[in-house]
Amino acid sequence: MKISLKQTKNNFLKQKWIDEFKYGLRQGTPIALGYIPVSFTFGLIAVKGGLPVWIPILISLTNLTSAGQFAGTNLIISGATLFEITVTTFVINIRYLLMSLSLSQKITPQMPLYKKCAIAFGITDETFSVASMEKQDLTFAYMSGLITGPFIGWVLGTALGASICSVLPGSLQDSTGIALYAMFIALIIPNAKKSLAALTVVIIAISLSSIFTWVPYINQISEGWGIIIATMISCLIGAALFPREDV
Repeated sequence: MKISLKQTKNNFLKQKWIDEFKYGLRQGTPIALGYIPVSFTFGLIAVKGGLPVWIPILISLTNLTSAGQFAGTNLIISGATLFEITVTTFVINIRYLLMSLSLSQKITPQMPLYKKCAIAFGITDETFSVASMEKQDLTFAYMSGLITGPFIGWVLGTALGASICSVLPGSLQDSTGIALYAMFIALIIPNAKKSLAALTVVIIAISLSSIFTWVPYINQISEGWGIIIATMISCLIGAALFPREDV
């Protein structure tokens, strides 16, 4: 009888884990589909910039940072120093630290540290938004399912973009460069239309970026430091002008 009860309990826990994983996988599928064209562009840009096909794929396998990958890869292509690349990606990706800290308040208390680290690797803007809307405690099974789809979609899109770009004629490779700008415009415009704060930060960032690009003497500052300075100043001004009000 004891063995039978133990087996029943184990089967119940196993089925519960599978059900939670499938639920998370279903919620992550739309995110995965949205990631494929974006990471496809990343693969195109990286290979067009002169990187071997396997490099952007390796980057996507070990990172899931979207804008951080684009910025870091562009700095690698432009020959920036390791320190510039490190600081730039740190500034861009620091939001993931805050997201992980926020979600840590919702995960099951008994979850071990190594599982928390695994979950943190898969936290993105989109997976954070979905997970934060869950009313129940976040289990490892659910979070594993939620991040599996987006991870596969991101790596798959990168591999497709990198592989296709490697066989495209030079003229078509040059034309793919506009895809990156189109992607960022598509991300920025909707938020800027809805939020005065977002619009203000975007205008400040564009203005500073233009100064670092075209103003004499100032344009001697490297691309990496220009991104860092523009990001920090625009965010600080935005925070000062539009402080978050406690509800």
